[in-house]
Amino acid sequence: MPFELPQLKYANTALEPVIDAMTVEIHHSKHQATYTKNLNTALEKYPEFYSKSIVEILKDLSKVPEDVRTAVKNNGGGYYNHALYWENLTPNGTGEPTGKLAEAINSTFGGFTPFKEQMEKAGLTRFGSGWAWLSKKSDSSLLIHSTANQDCPLSEGLTPLLTIDVWEHAYYLKYQNRRADYLAAIWGIIDWKDVENKFLA
Repeated sequence: MPFELPQLKYANTALEPVIDAMTVEIHHSKHQATYTKNLNTALEKYPEFYSKSIVEILKDLSKVPEDVRTAVKNNGGGYYNHALYWENLTPNGTGEPTGKLAEAINSTFGGFTPFKEQMEKAGLTRFGSGWAWLSKKSDSSLLIHSTANQDCPLSEGLTPLLTIDVWEHAYYLKYQNRRADYLAAIWGIIDWKDVENKFLA
């Protein structure tokens, strides 16, 4: 079966005032939907890939035929990255991480506040469009980094846990050029239980 646009687990209005309803609607039903459509179009010649998960595909792009590899990388990344972004958000932000994730963040980054500062810096210093990430390495250690465009940590051998979209379409209607304000505000709607579940998986 071709890939389908994942449904949001909350209403378009639910993330207000941090992210306005129109941004959620356009971001999900237009931007992510377009990546989904273009991913399916790219794979039409190779329908056997429809039976694979997007994680499997992005983990080893060398298996994707060369004539569609770039399209699959870009649109598959857009499909997956956005899905993770929406999963990481919740109308009822859970404050701070707890349990083993909190322990790992504290030991790696020196506390939750330094962690937030480093994540915000990763998002703020990403030139142009891209993403800020908290990812897990193969040895289960944590890494803060950023990627350009729709590049995905899965293709670098990492396991993405948390992502913040810093493409302008993610924040421009409300924050205009104030990316820093968006990065500071988004902590109020992070679903740390979701991030922790991904860390422990």
